Amino acid sequence: MCGIIGQINLNDTIKQVVFNQMRDKLYHRGPDDAGTYINKTEHLALGHRRLSFLDLSEKGKQPLCNNDKSIWLTFNGEIYNFLELKVELKESYNFNTTTDTEVIIAAYEKWGIGCVNKLKGMFAFSIFDENKNKLFLARDRFGIKPLYYFKNETNLIFASELKAIFASEIPEKEINFSAFCDYFVYRYIPSPKTIWQNIYKVPPAHYLEIDTNSLSIQTVEYWKLNSSDKNKDEQYLIENINKRLSSSIAQHNRADVPIGSFLSGGYDSSAIVSYLVKQGEKPQTFSIGFENWQKSEDNFAKIVAEHLCVPNKSVVANENSLELIELMPQVYDEPIADISIIPTYMVSRLARENVKAVMSGEGADELFGGYTWQKDFYAKNYPKNWLNKIKSLFQKDDTVAFYAHAMAMGWFDAEELKKMLHPRLHKYIPKDVHWFYRKHFKTELTPLKSIQYLDIKCFMGELVLVKIDRASMANSLEVRVPFLDHEMFEEIFNTEEQTYFKQDKTKYVLFENIKNDLPEIILERKKQGFVGPDSYYMNKNWYKNQLKNSILVENKIIRQEYIDALLKEDYDWRIWKILVMEKWFEKWNEKV
Repeated sequence: MCGIIGQINLNDTIKQVVFNQMRDKLYHRGPDDAGTYINKTEHLALGHRRLSFLDLSEKGKQPLCNNDKSIWLTFNGEIYNFLELKVELKESYNFNTTTDTEVIIAAYEKWGIGCVNKLKGMFAFSIFDENKNKLFLARDRFGIKPLYYFKNETNLIFASELKAIFASEIPEKEINFSAFCDYFVYRYIPSPKTIWQNIYKVPPAHYLEIDTNSLSIQTVEYWKLNSSDKNKDEQYLIENINKRLSSSIAQHNRADVPIGSFLSGGYDSSAIVSYLVKQGEKPQTFSIGFENWQKSEDNFAKIVAEHLCVPNKSVVANENSLELIELMPQVYDEPIADISIIPTYMVSRLARENVKAVMSGEGADELFGGYTWQKDFYAKNYPKNWLNKIKSLFQKDDTVAFYAHAMAMGWFDAEELKKMLHPRLHKYIPKDVHWFYRKHFKTELTPLKSIQYLDIKCFMGELVLVKIDRASMANSLEVRVPFLDHEMFEEIFNTEEQTYFKQDKTKYVLFENIKNDLPEIILERKKQGFVGPDSYYMNKNWYKNQLKNSILVENKIIRQEYIDALLKEDYDWRIWKILVMEKWFEKWNEKV
């Protein structure tokens, strides 16, 4: 895992000292090494911070070029099928390293930017093709790895994180207030927007083709998760997923350093550790718990670790841990109001004290239908009693409205935004506040798959994966997510949903593959998200102190009376969203 950066300046030459300062804002993403390439005209530069896993020698250093130095690459991520691709490419390319990085270069030489379709893994990379005067920016199918870019008439800057772009001192810090409104609706800033004007995210499963002479950009979506409803044999599906998951975990374990695993005691992380053990590994595992909470995950993690005979370390959060909220704006760059941002940071810090990389279970709920709202929507659309069946024929649910309420964690619609925001900002409130959900709602999908697809594109792609990337990389820790194998998703999405989803058995296909490998108490455990007890977040006096002299109020952005009213009510997650934005604004904004 690494940090990448690049710049094109049409009017001036690249100043290497300044560019390296920008690059080194990503030190936490790659403390092992650094490199810079500036082209012959000195109008284009690529930079890299390295966290080494393959070919730890100098040969693996980036930016990396092809044999005639006409193609240059800076790459963040892991290509898990690089060994298989290398066999396919060895007749046409003379390899000088044992890295997955060089395999991307060889693949580009053979297939052009279409090489992205050959890659299995998590990645954000840039390829500069000197012969074509093209710069390509590509991001993996699910958005596991981040990629931001700024563009004006004369400059283009891209980077793994916003802080590196601002280190150039070229973009002005001008808040995008429509994105500001989006944050309160979604808990995150949806792609391609960012919280800033003129800075964008490359959306997942897209690449940008940039003309280095004019900075014109063509955006291409290179992968779509298509669906069909094939009536497959259940046992065939279970066995096929078992093979695919086992293969994915084995590929994710390729490295020249040890790989550990997060462990919560739920199905997903426990399954990963179980598969690793069956493959002859004894990974170190890491867990987080909450003080004075009966459902604390670390207790269940210890049960799994003892059963599988693997080492486990845990860290326990308490009320003092909330003080880490002060660090979150630096960690995340953009405001993100997931309630597990602090626990994720804490368990990442613990893991990094012991290993450089861990596996994690993100993607399993999206893949197998494990979320409570997925089950609720399925039940609404496939009622068991006749009265509800008849009702469902005449009363079709608004899928976007259902999903928006399920995701809200503190409801904001247009009216609520008007109540909260200073009147001068009302013009920025979107006419359709749920535009992002509507964008990714596929009417042609069956009910469960339509919710799964929204989860993949929205909840997972914009919230969960952002949280895990920033929290881990702030601690120079790589997180690998073996459930996010696009071929597994294609397998499930091309299967009739009644085959892989059962209302009475959580994540049925996964359960069938782990039921003989884990303790009964774990197999029968109810679904529990990565959260702590509600009381952990509900200390009203803490919020009052944190928001006592609100800078958002001072800058005529949020109304004081709105905050006061929330603090008088029973706890509402809206106050958490306001606090996260308050801390971000304190850190990042100089003027509005």
